[in-house]
Amino acid sequence: MAHDIQIVTEAELRRIVALDLTTVDVIEAAFAALASGGVVMPPILSMDLPAAHGEVDVKTAYIPGFDGFAIKVSPGFFNNPALGLPSLNGLMILFSAKTGLVQSLFLDNGYLTDIRTAAAGAVAARHLAPEMVETAGVIGTGVQARLQMQAAHLVRPFQRLLVHGRDPVKARACADDLAARLGVQAQAVDSAETLVRASQLVVTTTPARAPLIRAEWLHPGLHITAMGSDQSGKNEIDPRALAAADAYVCDRVSQCEVSGEMEAALAAGLWTKGRPAELGEVITGARPGRHSPQDVTICDLTGTGVQDTAIATHVRARHPQAGTILQA
Repeated sequence: MAHDIQIVTEAELRRIVALDLTTVDVIEAAFAALASGGVVMPPILSMDLPAAHGEVDVKTAYIPGFDGFAIKVSPGFFNNPALGLPSLNGLMILFSAKTGLVQSLFLDNGYLTDIRTAAAGAVAARHLAPEMVETAGVIGTGVQARLQMQAAHLVRPFQRLLVHGRDPVKARACADDLAARLGVQAQAVDSAETLVRASQLVVTTTPARAPLIRAEWLHPGLHITAMGSDQSGKNEIDPRALAAADAYVCDRVSQCEVSGEMEAALAAGLWTKGRPAELGEVITGARPGRHSPQDVTICDLTGTGVQDTAIATHVRARHPQAGTILQA
């Protein structure tokens, strides 16, 4: 028996899905579900392709009560910009959780991944950052740096923004873009230390393999979201900072141990506090997060399959007739 398959392109997805509070709530609910049990989320399938300066990640998760589950394929080939091609692309396939049949094919070229990743940053800020954030800072100057700051502004509407990157020209361009988009004062700064010490909310969005933030820069009332470390060997935060923080929270402990900031802390023998809390546990109240405005908190986001299933099922539920409907 034939069944319908929805096929939606990136251009259409950009028209119907935005980085807004609705999307943030969808991703928050996914993290809460992950903490509540019953979720089936296998380890990330990750393939490193050094000969092509590329990497491929495959993520998925089944969430009880959801009509479907997504499998997301996310390649990153970092020589592509020299060829006039984007470095990130990919797609999501949504299957029926009842029959296993393909329901939707989202040819998003990484757009849905970008949106759900930024939304996770907003969820982290909502539950871990101080209630009042005057100055926010972002380390990195790419697409995710911009989206993370837009997402953070939804839940912590800061008035001042600092941007730091390896290329001062790109940092200034990022600051100018965000100033125009968010209506805030934004400037590029030459020093990561200056940025961290002056901010209450900091997000790192780089593929760094050596720490960008030192433990001695931590100060009362600081929250850091590290979202660049998503493969073994990547490291944005000084492992000593994880040990020094009042709360270190993972999106998924098992992932952070092997591909997040916790990997370096474990390797250095600096993590001795047992199993960290997960973001979903903080959301549901099962584990504590920030106790006081003076706490230092760090959230480690490696990217989870529940986010992909959540955003994909959300798109289909809200826009079941979007794109092209084919019979298979």
